[in-house]
Amino acid sequence: MRNAAIRVRVAADFRCGMSILLLLTIFFLAYSNGANDNFKGVASIYGSKTASYKVSLTWATATTLLGSIASFFLANGLVEKFSGKGIVPNELAGAEQFLFAVAFGAGMIVIIATLTGFPISTTHGLTGAIVGAGTVAVGSEVNFTTLQNSFVLPLLLSPLLAVAVASIIYATAHFFRKRTKITEETCVCVGNEFVPMTISGNALAFQSNEVNWSLAVDETANCVQRYDGNFLGMSFQKAVDAGHFLSAGAVSFARGLNDTPKIAALLIVVQFVNIKFAWVLVAVAIAIGGILNARKVAEKMSNEITSMNSGQAFSANLGTAIIVIFASSFGVPVSTTHVSVGSLFGIGLLTKQVNFKVVLSILLSWLITLPCAAIIAGLTFWLIS
Repeated sequence: MRNAAIRVRVAADFRCGMSILLLLTIFFLAYSNGANDNFKGVASIYGSKTASYKVSLTWATATTLLGSIASFFLANGLVEKFSGKGIVPNELAGAEQFLFAVAFGAGMIVIIATLTGFPISTTHGLTGAIVGAGTVAVGSEVNFTTLQNSFVLPLLLSPLLAVAVASIIYATAHFFRKRTKITEETCVCVGNEFVPMTISGNALAFQSNEVNWSLAVDETANCVQRYDGNFLGMSFQKAVDAGHFLSAGAVSFARGLNDTPKIAALLIVVQFVNIKFAWVLVAVAIAIGGILNARKVAEKMSNEITSMNSGQAFSANLGTAIIVIFASSFGVPVSTTHVSVGSLFGIGLLTKQVNFKVVLSILLSWLITLPCAAIIAGLTFWLIS
């Protein structure tokens, strides 16, 4: 009797310790997600010089938090998908050891990508981790048909859809801008002011009241383009900037809506933590990760994929927000990263300013994300089991 009681107590202590470890690992995953993903929604307002890095980061953090809170009410379909049920047997999907391996595998690959400056998909990492830990645990019982239909296809098709949607939005907006005779001005920086300039042949002309001028020469891609003209009685440039800023917030909101339930799904088995409280903690961990570790990914997303003006960036953001919000509402597991990069790529194709070398390096990082997460999660499950 005494030995039986000891075994029961040891088992209870192990489960309690495993639950605490799982909780900490999930917060690590949330932190990694925020570090890699938080800036993606506002990359265009920073890259197009609509806002500073600090303002962009603050706006991203606030709107992502709103999306994370809203996801508790609007995106419960993603919780079911990322609990592992349907891909592995339900008994395994509810085991702390399995969920710990999944969270650790996904978290490690995301934080490594963040520290090296590559924007990868947490959705990809979670999918790979579920497959890796599931394969080690149950082998052929992993349901690859469900994996293909519910996860792989949306992840593959969503960036292609983003290219098309962002391109259509931009082409439509460009057509109407031309019809309303709103013109583009390329600006140079004289002193601390943006000054419109006109080019005629080889002559450059601009006006300024500055007495002490300082003129910087840079690559054409780094010149700032602004719009000249009015729309409905207000400056068209100010209207575009406002719309662009709001669309960046919409993308960040959509990202919080899409990513938070995927991570919170791993918390369901932690019985001593209230799910609402845990959900809020996940949202806070995502925000902290974005504040502390977003810079490298921010520079790559904002300045290296393609150069763009505020109108082009607004089109990319609007396309991303539409796709991710609809997908989250219907429980379709798309990646905000894939959609955002696809939208930026689509604009770059139309403007012929896309940096194919950077895009290919990002695609390569996507390809290795899933197998790397699978290996880490599989090894982790094997070690603790």
